Amino acid sequence: MRIIPAIDIIEGKCVRLSKGDYNTKKIYNENPLEVAKEFEDHGIEYLHLVDLDGAKSKHIVNYKVLEQIATKTNLKIDFGGGLKTDEDLRIAFDNGANQITGGSIAVKDPQTFESWIKVYGSEKIILGADANNEKIAISGWQEKSDKELIPFIQEYQNQGVSYVICTDISKDGMLQGPSFDLYSKILKNTDGLKLIASGGISTFDELPKLAELGCEGTIIGKAIYEHKISLKQLENYILSKA
Repeated sequence: MRIIPAIDIIEGKCVRLSKGDYNTKKIYNENPLEVAKEFEDHGIEYLHLVDLDGAKSKHIVNYKVLEQIATKTNLKIDFGGGLKTDEDLRIAFDNGANQITGGSIAVKDPQTFESWIKVYGSEKIILGADANNEKIAISGWQEKSDKELIPFIQEYQNQGVSYVICTDISKDGMLQGPSFDLYSKILKNTDGLKLIASGGISTFDELPKLAELGCEGTIIGKAIYEHKISLKQLENYILSKA
């Protein structure tokens, strides 16, 4: 299982929110590159970079941060937040994203999202399936849709999606543990899905459990910044699997 730390960006700074609420913003570092380099120094290879300004303004905003991290580290970056047009996507890939995550667009403009899967391939395009009570939420989680989570994932698997990041919004940033039952249910109802768990990770012991369920990766945010999980623990976990 891949370990994927998260860096969320507002105004070029590394922040975290609770349950996607912008009013709960907490700044952890003014310099996201510093944070990314520290991850890399501990043997981490992947990064989940979220442009929260982009998610709010519905177009890519913090691509300079992406470029800086992509050019000054070897991290493989998946980038999301506000990607709505072919031009947004071009900017993200031109500035060093290895993969992009599309969430709201997959709900609001499925034609465009499906065209991205066809043009770039399933290795490059991740479906962001963020949910509250198994209903998909969009626009930086400011809006709830009427789409049911599992059928939504299944539909896109039929379109060729293989990577899905699923965040249970009620857990995100709360440090109360991830949605094991939800991930188990998704994996039982899909075939060959590369499911990346996100939201609520709070202790190191949860990681082997997610791996055992069959998650392909896990995104860890606040638990790292609040020192609930140390980078040394993650380094040892990665080395033990090598």
